[in-house]
Amino acid sequence: MQYQGVLKKMKSAFESPIQYYLDFDANFVNLNQLLEKTITLKFIKYQCLNCGEDKKIFRQGYCYDCFYKMPQTGDWVMNPELSTAHLDREDRDIAYEKEVQLKPHIVYLANSSDLKVGVTRKSQIPTRWIDQGAHEAISMVETPNRYLAGIAEVALKNHVSDKTNWRKMLTNNIVDVNLVAEKERLSVFIPEEVKPYFLANNLKEINIEFPVSQYPAKVKSLNLDNTPNFSGLLKGIKGQYLIFEDGTVFNVRGAEGYVVSLLIT
Repeated sequence: MQYQGVLKKMKSAFESPIQYYLDFDANFVNLNQLLEKTITLKFIKYQCLNCGEDKKIFRQGYCYDCFYKMPQTGDWVMNPELSTAHLDREDRDIAYEKEVQLKPHIVYLANSSDLKVGVTRKSQIPTRWIDQGAHEAISMVETPNRYLAGIAEVALKNHVSDKTNWRKMLTNNIVDVNLVAEKERLSVFIPEEVKPYFLANNLKEINIEFPVSQYPAKVKSLNLDNTPNFSGLLKGIKGQYLIFEDGTVFNVRGAEGYVVSLLIT
């Protein structure tokens, strides 16, 4: 079998284990069915996810010019506390910013490498946790907009990390955490204006199983710019990474905007 298309973030379905899919223009590929098969990955060209041109990808699947003009890549995306749509103040496109920022958002605790705090739109639960490779997670606060979630995250990350150690996540060198207890411990650090949105009655921890038969002892990251051709036996999928038998890992989301061919043998 052979497929070709531009890479975008893997889609997922919350099952046990998680089901993963590549959404190519001509094919919708169930990656779980490729486990224990040899995949030959070949880089063909770039294709910006916005303008579609063969221009070197800068970040998040976009070329340099598109990245710095699109509302989807404003600073408030990575830093929710910079959101201003609730003030009716535009960053790049007020209509888009209102559509995204003025929706319910969740501040959560997740464990992918160690305990971390994060923010996402409510509609992105549990997808956000799957993308981060979290094996357990819990919702902590539900706010009516992105700004309030952002200031809560800023306050909480003085007491817990807001980063994932992707190498530790991929080697599965992790320890379970009592997320209910951690949620209660950290609740005192939530800003006063956000405290009415604390989910005191939500004591349910979500557990996630990933389709991995072999974790690498040490990871080697595949970069298509440096290695445009790669072949390996697929042993697992976790977060947005493909895991191969020789310890090579490939961040699909990190290669958005790359046109590739996949040969399955």
